[in-house]
Amino acid sequence: MVAAFGVTTITALAWADLLRLSASMSAMTAQARLHAAMGMVDARTWSVADWFSLFVMWAVMMIGMMLPSAAPAILLVLRTYRKRGDRFAHASASAFVSGHMFAWIVFSAFAALMQIVLHRAALLGADMSSHSIVLTGILLLVAGVYQCLPVKTACLAYCRPPLRFLSMRWTDGARGAFTMGLRLGTFCVGCCGLLMVLLFAAGVMNLFWIAAIAGFVLVEKLSPRDWLVEYAAGILLMILGLLQLVRGLAA
Repeated sequence: MVAAFGVTTITALAWADLLRLSASMSAMTAQARLHAAMGMVDARTWSVADWFSLFVMWAVMMIGMMLPSAAPAILLVLRTYRKRGDRFAHASASAFVSGHMFAWIVFSAFAALMQIVLHRAALLGADMSSHSIVLTGILLLVAGVYQCLPVKTACLAYCRPPLRFLSMRWTDGARGAFTMGLRLGTFCVGCCGLLMVLLFAAGVMNLFWIAAIAGFVLVEKLSPRDWLVEYAAGILLMILGLLQLVRGLAA
């Protein structure tokens, strides 16, 4: 009960911060559009401080998006520690969560760097969404192809359900729990990382698409072990990507 409350609270706090960031971003976007309408050129130089701000934004976003889908594994770990008579069960479960989220924090660092690169190449606008039809098509196509690759299926197999992974990789103690969480988090990044990259096409702070991708990840992990969910999404993404590429190349 305590673990479930903790996961719910952390997720709620992350989403509350995302709402705050989204409102702030909307104001900045409106200002940037006003400057563009006045003919003012955006000559901003991206710094380490900008990267850090984006990194924090991505880290909060990943916690809000991925923690709900990790909840079954977290509760399973806590229950297992309790059954084994571990008096530090909650500390070990917290270490497991920290390891799992650390993998996504590392992903956030690279995503923030990628965002700055795309901004510098003038491929992202002030609203943090793709202003290139070709880039949007490439992102959709790559994510769709990856959905249908064996590596995606292999990573997803460890995430749904996590009992197989935990039975194979189980180690005791807080350090062992952190290692288990980090390993499972790495498989989770391998499973869902490219879906998160789609936010560059839809808008990094677009709350609708953040919620939609988080919902799809949850459904994908909780669905039975078959190819239907990931393959259907992959085919749809490939079709949308090809349509965007044709449109962009014909323009």
